[in-house]
Amino acid sequence: MDKFTTLEGVAAPLKIINVDTDMIIPKQYLKTIKRTGLGKGLFSEQRYKDDGSENPDFVLNKPAYRKASILVAGDNFGCGSSREHAPWALLDFGIRCVISTSFGDIFYNNCFKNGILPIRVSQDDLDKLFDDAERGANATVTIDLPAQEIRGPDGGTIKFEIDPFRKHCLINGLDDIGLTLEKKASIDSYEAKLKTERAWA
Repeated sequence: MDKFTTLEGVAAPLKIINVDTDMIIPKQYLKTIKRTGLGKGLFSEQRYKDDGSENPDFVLNKPAYRKASILVAGDNFGCGSSREHAPWALLDFGIRCVISTSFGDIFYNNCFKNGILPIRVSQDDLDKLFDDAERGANATVTIDLPAQEIRGPDGGTIKFEIDPFRKHCLINGLDDIGLTLEKKASIDSYEAKLKTERAWA
């Protein structure tokens, strides 16, 4: 998993509440267990018309937001089913941080396991971030995880809270496998001990 320390990038405003995981990545894209290639399906029912052409009105199709790495979204983002493909699709598109007032619990947990930082902020702070994001590609936002700060293009700062263990995992790029491998020496020692004590097993 890629480390997350400081991210500076374009923030795309998605002023929709109750965005569920089926909207993030529709069911027809769930046939794969690969984490790559899902970016093309991200918000596909909003991004594309019935004939397959792009919908120019959808935010991620607008020139200013095609390379957005931050998503500023309405309340209750990522609600609905538990599909892990939702954070996979965001990450494959290039989104490393999602900011909202609240998240679906399973989606929120899945973000951390896949190197995406979900940030909860107050409605007042979200409104400020929407204002910043609507200014387009010239107004970049900085996410400073070690300092737990969001810095706007005009120098304004918003502090955010995060669980210390999850912060540690993101900064060090540790998913569940990475956390296990940190204990490799102890695991190897235990396995060697077992081979001696239970040679018949």
